[in-house]
Amino acid sequence: MPTNSEVAAAFEELAVLAEILGQNTFKVNALRRAGRTVESMTADACSTPVEQLKDIDGLGASTAAKIGEFASTGTMTELEELRAQVPAGLKEVLAIQGIGPKTARAMWTELGIVDLASLKSAIDAGKVATLPRMGAKTVANIKEAIAFAESARGRIRIGEALPLAESLVSELEALPHVERIAYAGSLRRGKETIGDLDLLASSRDPAALMNAFVARAEVARVLGHGDTKSSVLTKTGVQIDLRVVPLDRFGAALMYFTGSKEHNIRMRERAIAQGMRLNEYGLFREDAKGELAEGATPVAAATEAQVYAALGLDWIAPTMREDRGEIDAFLHGTTHPAVVTLADIKAELHSHTTASDGTMSIDELVERAAARGFHTIAVTDHSKSQFQANGLDEQRLRAHIKAVHDARARHPNMQIWAGSEVDILSDGSLDYPDDLLAELDWVVASPHAALKQEPRAATERLLKAIRHPLVHVIGHPTGRLVNGRPGLEPAMSELFAAAKEHGVALELNSHHMRLDLRDSHVRGAVEAGVLLAIDCDVHRPEDFDELRYGILTAQRGWLPKSLCLNCMDAKALDAWRTRRR
Repeated sequence: MPTNSEVAAAFEELAVLAEILGQNTFKVNALRRAGRTVESMTADACSTPVEQLKDIDGLGASTAAKIGEFASTGTMTELEELRAQVPAGLKEVLAIQGIGPKTARAMWTELGIVDLASLKSAIDAGKVATLPRMGAKTVANIKEAIAFAESARGRIRIGEALPLAESLVSELEALPHVERIAYAGSLRRGKETIGDLDLLASSRDPAALMNAFVARAEVARVLGHGDTKSSVLTKTGVQIDLRVVPLDRFGAALMYFTGSKEHNIRMRERAIAQGMRLNEYGLFREDAKGELAEGATPVAAATEAQVYAALGLDWIAPTMREDRGEIDAFLHGTTHPAVVTLADIKAELHSHTTASDGTMSIDELVERAAARGFHTIAVTDHSKSQFQANGLDEQRLRAHIKAVHDARARHPNMQIWAGSEVDILSDGSLDYPDDLLAELDWVVASPHAALKQEPRAATERLLKAIRHPLVHVIGHPTGRLVNGRPGLEPAMSELFAAAKEHGVALELNSHHMRLDLRDSHVRGAVEAGVLLAIDCDVHRPEDFDELRYGILTAQRGWLPKSLCLNCMDAKALDAWRTRRR
């Protein structure tokens, strides 16, 4: 059954195609509204009767019928019709930051641009600059965005890859002949972007498993079909490789295909130093001639833990297998790093309600946090400069503070803070005056605009915010979007030193499109002893689920519980908050 996210994505694509084709603005807006409505639904849209869907605010008879059709067929007739009218390559043009549907339409109808290649040619020929509102700076920005997009081409965000891999594993492991199956590769290591998906399985009937794998409805093209390995390309352009190995060698194979390459090299070197050989088939002891006997029985192979143990190591989490000191850190008998886990998180310190651009009321937000087992929720709606996000002016903010505080009486078991995500302006000043900031329980200061500042200016801007006595957390410090925009490039070591000195926390924004701080920044912050806040930047109910991507990133940066604000108990967290004041 299609998910709400898939239905919402179909409506958004339908709206984009309709806008490219110059269709009625009201219709385009209705399609987008339908997508947002479905995305924010707590019930499963495709399981809801069409007659009930029609009565939901934001939907109507037409859009409800489209949802019913999508539930039955996995698509919409109108969507397929519009896809046939618009060059497929325009999707990659629209993916470039700064190019919206109207601009894409003008490029297509007036300049014949149908894909990224023709866009680049038109830019080089000076044709794009002839379009309305296409000054030299705008064209230069588009050119820069193309270069950035091409550097990330072929890799998808973890937020797309992980649900896909989990769904596929769940489907295939239900087959009666499958003994074990798991995803491997960079996805298992929790990297923010993934190239190909790697699956590893053991099966009593490998041929049947491979036949089921290549015959799935999502497969657009079979790239290879064998007894032990098959590769497919999905309709969304993702390559998936499936390998079948014997069950008693699964651990060694899982270790090998998880990687990283550098970690595997270190492990092989360790094996050689101990008179053994390590490969995807197992850990083997060399004979007297320093060779491997044909058909030798492995010393360890069934599980990863057995292989690590045979080499004098404790099991190393996949997220830490990057040859960044983990081999020495996990020697038997040593006290190795204990990184933060999903279960350790007890607070959400960055969230939005309907007061700005969220979809939940204060009460709904609190109830969702309570359902997660959290003891604290900080309500941090946008500040006034974020007009496109319905940011709050001073008068609205004061009324919102009172509304948040009033909610405490209704939810006595939850620690509720009235806060704000306050814009860090381009000069480092904050979006509200100090007297108003002082009325807030919690201040997350974040950069949202001027994200192309040169590094020195960006550094000074963020340092000024860190030094502000009323700031608790610097939200998504670089403002980058994974596969979207590079964001600010400040001197991170200076930010770490200042954050440590002033007792300010830096945020690891868990949303898979941000993951900001990134893993390397987390490691630097940990080494500097800086406190981090792992937040979901909650705007809608499902955003709480983004936490797992933040945890994976935190683990890649070796973040311990002791340096994570969200792991504190309620009393300790509130004490830290008040000390900042």
